[in-house]
Amino acid sequence: MKAFYGPLSFLLCLSGGVSAQPARQSGTCGKRDTPNYHDNAGVLKHVNPLIGTYGVSPNSNGGMIPSVSPPFGMTRWTPQTRENYISQCPYGDSDRLIHGFQATHQPAIWMGEAGQVVLTPGIGEVQPLFVNRGLAFRKNDEKSTPYVYEVVLDATQLLGRDWNATAEYAHDGPDAGGAGTVAKDVEEGANGRTRKRSDRQVGMSSGTEARENYQRSIRVAMSADSHAGHLRFDFEDCSSVAEKLEPWVFIEASRRNWTGEVHIDPATREIYGYNTERQDYLLGPDHASSFKGYFVSRFSEPFTKSGVTEGNMTFEGEMDRAGKFTGAFVKFNQNVTAVEVRTGVSYVSVEQARRNLEIETPNSASFEDTVEHTKNAWLEKLGRVTIEGVNKTDADHDPRAIFYTGLFHALQYPSDFSEPVSEDGKLRTFYSGYTDSIHTSNDSYYQSWSIWDTYRAEHSLLTLFAPERVNGMMRSLLKIFDWSGWLPMWANIIETNIMVATNADVVLANALERGFRDFDIAKAWAAVKKDAYTPPVHDLETLYYDREPNTSYEVRAGLTAYMKQGWVSNDGWSESGSRTLDYAYNDYACSIVGTHAVADNDTITALRARSGNYANIWNNETQFMQARNGNGTWANSTWGWTEGDDWVYTFDVMHDVEGLSKLFGGREAMRDRLDIYFQDGHNDQTNEPSHHVPYIYSLLGYPDRSAETVPSIAWENYNATSGGLSGNDDLGQMSTWYIFSALGFYSINPASAEYVVSTPFFEKTTIRWPAEAATGGEATPGSDKILVISAPGALNKPYIKGLKIAGKEVDLPRLTHADILNAGTIEFEMSETPTSWGTIPAWEK
Repeated sequence: MKAFYGPLSFLLCLSGGVSAQPARQSGTCGKRDTPNYHDNAGVLKHVNPLIGTYGVSPNSNGGMIPSVSPPFGMTRWTPQTRENYISQCPYGDSDRLIHGFQATHQPAIWMGEAGQVVLTPGIGEVQPLFVNRGLAFRKNDEKSTPYVYEVVLDATQLLGRDWNATAEYAHDGPDAGGAGTVAKDVEEGANGRTRKRSDRQVGMSSGTEARENYQRSIRVAMSADSHAGHLRFDFEDCSSVAEKLEPWVFIEASRRNWTGEVHIDPATREIYGYNTERQDYLLGPDHASSFKGYFVSRFSEPFTKSGVTEGNMTFEGEMDRAGKFTGAFVKFNQNVTAVEVRTGVSYVSVEQARRNLEIETPNSASFEDTVEHTKNAWLEKLGRVTIEGVNKTDADHDPRAIFYTGLFHALQYPSDFSEPVSEDGKLRTFYSGYTDSIHTSNDSYYQSWSIWDTYRAEHSLLTLFAPERVNGMMRSLLKIFDWSGWLPMWANIIETNIMVATNADVVLANALERGFRDFDIAKAWAAVKKDAYTPPVHDLETLYYDREPNTSYEVRAGLTAYMKQGWVSNDGWSESGSRTLDYAYNDYACSIVGTHAVADNDTITALRARSGNYANIWNNETQFMQARNGNGTWANSTWGWTEGDDWVYTFDVMHDVEGLSKLFGGREAMRDRLDIYFQDGHNDQTNEPSHHVPYIYSLLGYPDRSAETVPSIAWENYNATSGGLSGNDDLGQMSTWYIFSALGFYSINPASAEYVVSTPFFEKTTIRWPAEAATGGEATPGSDKILVISAPGALNKPYIKGLKIAGKEVDLPRLTHADILNAGTIEFEMSETPTSWGTIPAWEK
């Protein structure tokens, strides 16, 4: 497919070249120039945003979309093949109709949308309904990168369709992971077949395509900055036919059950408005009743006609509409061949949306400028890693594609929700759902905190690859504490109370242990101490089951019982077994924060002692963790677990593997149980509590078992197809597991600064760390530190024979954050057979 946004820039994007145009600073939303980064290693060609976009059910789906946005951008732009809601993303790889191009703020498949807006091109009669405006596309006409998305749409479908018989185009059934059925002429020949994850290579066509050649087509190219999208609709193939029709663009301002407003200003060539959509409104205590998602779309071409819509009704000539299910459309001269649309998005106001548009995608910036700017932002991150010596068996199992796409996924969250007030981006504004008001600050404000998932390894990754953002993220956690009185659990504009425990305690400990201190450490201690000692307001009255609506802050539900008896009672609170184990680990993390805050020793000692409470739900007769009732009796072994079972949670003691091994009767007995755990299929990589388990082998002194198990998990759960994630990516944690595992180490105890070593997936990896990564300071060009991880022969020699860190031999499978930043070299000596290296338990030296 030709790239119509400019042949020169298209070639540059493919080759990794850099435009001569100065790039704007990504993430700060100012007009400051930044260096152009040359993709000499060609890393961006390995990123495939379509990985993780296919699955037959929400739980077997990576929950990813082919989004365009810079790292940590507030808004992601995506083709819309589905109407998204909790449990469904706006794009599914099996779909063959595109219904628009959406500015989405849905951070994960199990979270809700908020303040979205959709733009749809067309010809002929305007079709505002989702079910009617879908246009077919071919998979081999779809090109997706982190910085530009392109597709060719079949505009012929808009002509002569019976709009009273559109069931065949609906996306409201269970087919294809909740997408519903699609156009019969698109999927003909598929015979309803359910594809396995690796049925086909992403980017290749599947089944009979819509038409061999479209009679009328619309080419779309889409790029974006953090708060503004830049789209180009090419109608040339529509205007060149004998019967010319007016091209149009429709904007869906508010969906069926949500109120909004839309306004048209022909003089400025703008459509602007807002909606109140926030799908998580029933969750948590924060009502955020003033929330609105604002937008301003500015068009490159004058309007010949315009109007507003309500549902399926169009009102040509009207300029304003308020209420539910509202939209607006503009038409252009039939000789117009291309229309560019710049859309600013804001949670603050229409004026702020317009400011975002003018700062990030000003009229002086071409579409190529926007593409190059966002490309540079990703190159600055992904271009830090160079990989050599890869075991690529076929296109579906290309470790480079999995690795670089995983890094692309991992560097999107938490999102920076602050918006620029000044052109240099230093003065910022943002909406807080906790106070339901607008704030102005010289600081960023990060949202979308899936902490139960991401505390395990994702935040360790951010301290290495995005250190300039870590302190701001910690300050954002403390802002939420100031506003709500608690640290967040799962924050999506407001606290949703999803998942369990106060794992923000771990995130703060993680940052402090790695040298990040540009936030109020005393306040961090006050926040985690409150988590540890203050039960939720309605602790004795609420079960706190998953997604229980309209509940107060859940935090450590069951803490009343935990502090009294040492475990959360199963007959008093939901998910009690998981809560007990998580609270024990949270206590450990709190003690780490207290140490950095120079808190009183008695409290730190008490928290460290409480971190041993995991042993209170150990059933010595069955040799499993098991939930307990308030009177001490055992609950049913299947009760009390969060996204796991007793097999998984029996190994959920990340801070005290030595103590856990003693409960088993020694490291040999624990090894034997781990063998059964993996051999009998109890490991569940699709959910996070299993992620650290294969690395326990190494700590026990059996690194050969880790060397065998980790690559096997990677092979079974990750590949380079659209079904290449076996479970939800959960804001980067699923991808982070692969990234760290490929590098040869994993953050098994994230409240500490230590990593556990296993066999790298690559023979050589070179990484350029910012010199200030240990303190979170601004990176200075030319001051990078280099780390070379070498493992000659690792593709055929899976076992570690020796390890040198900075040239010094070590005999334990452990690394520290300081080693990774400062060692310069990590050298593995590999073997075809198991060796004696690392066979001493980690705690014995």
